[in-house]
Amino acid sequence: MKSLLGLLLAIIFVPAVGQINAVTDTGDEVLLYEDGTWEYVDGAEVEETEIPTNETPFEKDKKSTFLIKSKKLNIGLWINPKEWSFEKGAEDDASEFKFVKKGEDLYGMLITEKIEVPLSTLKTIALENAKGVAPDTKVVHEEYRMVNGVKVLHMQLTGTLQGIRFTYLGYYYSSAEGSIQLVSYTADNLVQTYKKDIEILLNGLVVLEE
Repeated sequence: MKSLLGLLLAIIFVPAVGQINAVTDTGDEVLLYEDGTWEYVDGAEVEETEIPTNETPFEKDKKSTFLIKSKKLNIGLWINPKEWSFEKGAEDDASEFKFVKKGEDLYGMLITEKIEVPLSTLKTIALENAKGVAPDTKVVHEEYRMVNGVKVLHMQLTGTLQGIRFTYLGYYYSSAEGSIQLVSYTADNLVQTYKKDIEILLNGLVVLEE
């Protein structure tokens, strides 16, 4: 059973409904819509902050031998079944799958949508959803990575929810088939303890052949 910490932090992933007025991390006001689209309030586009690319290739861990397949998209996640337990999300959940590191306070979610969403928009939606329940949430690191041959956006968010400092580390990916958010999360003071476990979970992400 998921701990109170896991249940509390999962609240951030409850999808927002309808139109949202939001401010990007560059200070520009935008409107976010529930279909994944967005637009600047004043109608004027601005230059986006350049996101660096990590040249190191990332691959799945050899001990990640169990493949979980999405029923929505051509996406899979390799996990180590000895280390992680998982369950399907309920019909009204934001996530298709939820993950728990056995006996630990480390959690994950795979959110899949059939709508193609630009990575920059995925970033904005993820940040503003988090700010909706934890207003001090901010991006502390972001970079592009090649993971099992696929380009993803890697992003780390931190914030405070009911007095608990939390950290989310995730991969964001989108194609003509749809978009995904694969996110691992825990209390901020446990991030370094679980750093290797988080990387192994995230690096299990693969795009499957049709």
